[in-house]
Amino acid sequence: MRNDTGLNYWRRAGMAALAVMTLTTMSLTASALRADVKLPAIFSDHMVLQADTGAPIWGWADPGEQVVVTIGTKTITSTAGADGRWQARMSKLPVSAEPMTLTVKGKNTFTVNDVLVGEVWLASGQSNMGMLVSGSLDYEKEQAAARHPQLRMFTVARNPQPKAQSDCQGTWVVCAPETVGRFSATAYFFGRDLQAELKQPLGLINSSYGGTTIEAWTSIAAQSKLPAYAQIAEPWAKRDSESWDQAAEDAKYQQQLAAWKEKAKQLRADGKEVPRQPRAPVQSQFDQNHPGNLFNGMIEPIIPYGCRGAIWYQGEGNSGKPYAAAYGDQLRMMIAEWRGRFDHDFPFAWVQLPDFRQPQTEADAPGTWPIVREQMLKTLSVPNTGMAVALGLGEPNDIHPRNKQGVGKRLAAWALVDVYHRSGESSGPLYAGSKIVGETVEITLTHADGLRARDGTVKGFVIAGADKKFVWADARIEGNKVLASSPQVKSPVAVRYAWADNPVWSLENTAGIPASPFRTDEW
Repeated sequence: MRNDTGLNYWRRAGMAALAVMTLTTMSLTASALRADVKLPAIFSDHMVLQADTGAPIWGWADPGEQVVVTIGTKTITSTAGADGRWQARMSKLPVSAEPMTLTVKGKNTFTVNDVLVGEVWLASGQSNMGMLVSGSLDYEKEQAAARHPQLRMFTVARNPQPKAQSDCQGTWVVCAPETVGRFSATAYFFGRDLQAELKQPLGLINSSYGGTTIEAWTSIAAQSKLPAYAQIAEPWAKRDSESWDQAAEDAKYQQQLAAWKEKAKQLRADGKEVPRQPRAPVQSQFDQNHPGNLFNGMIEPIIPYGCRGAIWYQGEGNSGKPYAAAYGDQLRMMIAEWRGRFDHDFPFAWVQLPDFRQPQTEADAPGTWPIVREQMLKTLSVPNTGMAVALGLGEPNDIHPRNKQGVGKRLAAWALVDVYHRSGESSGPLYAGSKIVGETVEITLTHADGLRARDGTVKGFVIAGADKKFVWADARIEGNKVLASSPQVKSPVAVRYAWADNPVWSLENTAGIPASPFRTDEW
C-alpha cells in the first residue's frame, strides 16, 4: 500500500484533509509541549478503573517533569520522557463503590472526580455493537429500569485516521433512565447482567463504528503479515493513488442520495428491505474502512487502559468480501495485536453472526454468512476466547436485530463462567468431531449437557455423499452426539448443520443456548 508523505501527499489529499491533519498535529504537539499536565479524555469524571491489576494512568507534561499520581491511599511518581509522555501504574487497586478523586500533580494539578474501581470491559465492532439501547427491544421498559449509578460507559468518538492518534474524544456517562438510550445496547445488556452477579462497579468502553470491516480495526503493520493482505490492500492502494475532487464527489453523492430516497420510499411501501443509504464521499486515506484507520483513531488512543477483557460484534462487513474465508486469520491477528498492545492477554469473546435474510428452504442453501460463522467457530482455538452463538436472535429483514438483551445475556454467560468462574454453561453446543459408521455420520459436540431439540424435533442437518449433493438428513440425539443419515445417501461423506444465512436449526443445551452452525467437510 502506498504510504508516502510530503507535498505530493497533501496535493492528493486536498485542502480538507490537510486541515484535519494539521489541526491534529498541532493538537498533539501542544499536548506534548505545553507546561500543564494533561490527561487523555478517557481519564475523566465518572470513570471506572480496573481493580486488582496494575491499572495504567498516563498523560503529558514537560519533558523531564515529575508527575505525582494519587488515588485513594495510593500514590506513585512518574517522569515525563523526551516526548512529554509519562505513565504510572497503580498496582492492585481494591474494588471501590465509593467515589474517589484521582489527582495528577506536576507544575499544575489535574483532578478527576467520582472515580470508581471495579471491572472494565472494552466493547468494539460495527453497527450491531454501536446500536443504541434506544433502538433495542422494549426500550421504554428498559429505560425505566436503568438505574445503575455504578455502571458507566465511555463512548469513543468516531475518528478514522491514517496515522496513530494519541487521544480521542469522549466522556464517561453514568447509567440512568435519562442517559441509557445513548449507550451501546449489546455492551449495556452485557454489563448490566455482569454487574447483577458481580455486585461491583462496572465500566464499559464502547469503541464501535457502523458499516466497517475488521481490517480497519487492526494496524497495517500487524495485518500486513497475513496471506490475504495483498488482496485486501490492492483496491485501497489504487484508490489512495487517485486524484480527488471533493466538489465533484459531493455532486455525485447528492444524485445517489436522491435516487436512493426515491427507491427506499417505494420499497417501504411494498414492505421490502431497504438497502443501506449511500455514504457521503470521503477521501480514501480517511475512509473508515481503510485498513488500520479505526485502530489508529479509536483503539490506539485508549491503549493501555486497564480492562478485564473485550467483546466484539462484527463480521457483517466481511461476509460478502472475496476474502471472507480469511476472517479467522484476521480475527486471530486482531486479538493478538490488541492483547500485545494492551500488554495483557485478556479474555476476548465475539458474537457469531445471527440469522438473517429469508429463512432456509433448501438443503443446499446459498449464503455468505456461514463462512464467517465458521471462521468465528474455528477461532475458538485461540486460548482464553469465547463466542456467543446468536441464532434465534436475528431478524429476516433487518441486519440490526433489536433483541440485544439476548446477545448481552449470552456474552455475559461466557464471562461469568469462563472469566469469573461462576457455575453454569458458557456456550452453546460446539462441533468437536465426527466419524462415519456405515450409512450414518456420528457427530460429537461439546458444551452439550442436556442436549435437546428446542421443539422436540431434530432439524437443520443435511448430508451428502462423494457427489457433494446435500439432502435433508434424519437425525437423532444420543447423549452428547447426533446421528445423521438419509435413505438417499448410502455412503455419506459430509454433514452440515444450520448452514445458511437464516438457517433451519434446533439443537440447544440445558442452558437454552443454541448450537453453533458447523460442517464436517471443507468443500
